[in-house]
Amino acid sequence: MAYDLLVKNGTIVDGTGAAPFRGNVAVADGRIVGVGDIDGAAARIIDASDLVVSPGFIDPHTHYDAQICWDPLVTCSSWHGVTTVIMGNCGVGLAPCRALAKEHEIAARNLEHVEAIPYEVLDGGLTWDWQTFPDYVRAASRRGCGINLGFFAALSPFRHWVMGEDAMSRAATEQETAEIRHLLAGAMEAGAVGFSLTVMPQHLGYQGQPLACRLASDDELRAYCGLLREQGRGVIEIALTRRPSTLSEREYQLLELLMDASERPVTWLNLRDSDDHPQACMKTLEMAAPLIARGARPQVAVRPLIIEFHLRNPFIFGMLECCKPLFAAPTVEDKKKIYSSPDFRAAFRAQFRRADQHKWWENLQIKEVGDPRFESMLWSSVAQVAQHRDADPLDTFFDLALQDDLRTVYMTPLLDINPERVARKLSDPRTMIGISDGGAHVDMLCNAGYPTYLLGTFVRQRQAVTLEHAIKRITSEPAAFFGLRDRGRLAAGMAADITIFDAETVGCKERPEIRHDLPRGGRRLVSEAEGIRHVIVNGKVLLNDGRHTGDLPGQVLRPN
Repeated sequence: MAYDLLVKNGTIVDGTGAAPFRGNVAVADGRIVGVGDIDGAAARIIDASDLVVSPGFIDPHTHYDAQICWDPLVTCSSWHGVTTVIMGNCGVGLAPCRALAKEHEIAARNLEHVEAIPYEVLDGGLTWDWQTFPDYVRAASRRGCGINLGFFAALSPFRHWVMGEDAMSRAATEQETAEIRHLLAGAMEAGAVGFSLTVMPQHLGYQGQPLACRLASDDELRAYCGLLREQGRGVIEIALTRRPSTLSEREYQLLELLMDASERPVTWLNLRDSDDHPQACMKTLEMAAPLIARGARPQVAVRPLIIEFHLRNPFIFGMLECCKPLFAAPTVEDKKKIYSSPDFRAAFRAQFRRADQHKWWENLQIKEVGDPRFESMLWSSVAQVAQHRDADPLDTFFDLALQDDLRTVYMTPLLDINPERVARKLSDPRTMIGISDGGAHVDMLCNAGYPTYLLGTFVRQRQAVTLEHAIKRITSEPAAFFGLRDRGRLAAGMAADITIFDAETVGCKERPEIRHDLPRGGRRLVSEAEGIRHVIVNGKVLLNDGRHTGDLPGQVLRPN
């Protein structure tokens, strides 16, 4: 028979964890029709000699909810061989949303405050060609996309649709809960992979109020979980804590509630570590063993969390009570007044308590400045500048930013810095690799390239995990968790999502690059891929030798 595509002579890593083998992959009508010793005529042939042929990578934790309006290639994820992304995580999303200016502002401000996407970017880029969640999914399909899109029904906009601004201050009534559940049922019918929420105290939304899903009562959550139980499908994602510590009693109880009421898998954020809590991850896995045995999966990161930030966006300090007014301050000048206040400084000093206080200021470097007068300070630590000025580090931190009109960009390593501990987590079958946060924190970090980082750093350089195990972890495992039964493996009958790469060069550039390619010239960090040769989505070549072919073969996925 004649195939649409034949990938020949590659080293096939099929996503199951089986040993690599030499062979061909044949594709017709968007599906794999043969793997191994197979040949024949084809409309297009890719010679994969000396290359690895694997299933397309699946990223379970992204926030591309807005970016798909202006970036059909879903960069940077597609550059790194990702063929499917799951978005709408952490209870924050853009649908449903009524076609009213105030409602649009609230939804955008929520995304700005929780996921650190500048409001100006959202205001300039969101197309708002939807109101309901099914509308949103249809609009995404209609626009076209380079890779496949999976959507959580983020709980906050559903509560806001029913309750208005009360959603940010109280639990839902029994009648409101029934209405929200009805909307969630419609979302599931439209293809949602489940629903998501957060209980993290630093997740503040419009005007510094709690993100709406944080106010959902246990009774509400039981009702929404009951919907998944009745349908026998869908999963739940919850953001619990950023602290590198073990689960609290309340956090464990909440996970147990979600699993008991839904009888469905739950994934939670996040399993990170620090030098102060080096055993926290392993202790959490032991503590959560009964939940993990029932299908729960904590997510772990592959890349170190090295964050860049400026004080125009106070996201990094959202957990501090004294910083909450900053989220309601509409202008830079309003924020500067707060940062200048002696009362704010005193409160910040009292609330920003770290065991490694001195180390924090030593690690916090000045990466960028807006005013050329301060260029001599670049790559100095705040501690060094404070010593030079004979000043307190905390005051130096705020004073420098104020003198620079809040344009100073600071950089610091936060979590997952120890590669041995990271290797242990990412190899552990009790975890799920994720937390790229692709599309979020756009001018603070870029970890969307974690698949190539995994393959380059932990497979090739450190040899901490085998190639076949690493591929399995980022293909068939997330596919099975989300019910994407026709993705994640190279086998006859599966969707033809394929990533072809050079195992000797694959990797992610170590330092992100600054680009101003967001709507209205917004700044973002991007990490380019190395060694990714071809990316095939639903049988069509999306990237050929790293260049976009012009096709947009992605689909909106439904769990099957």
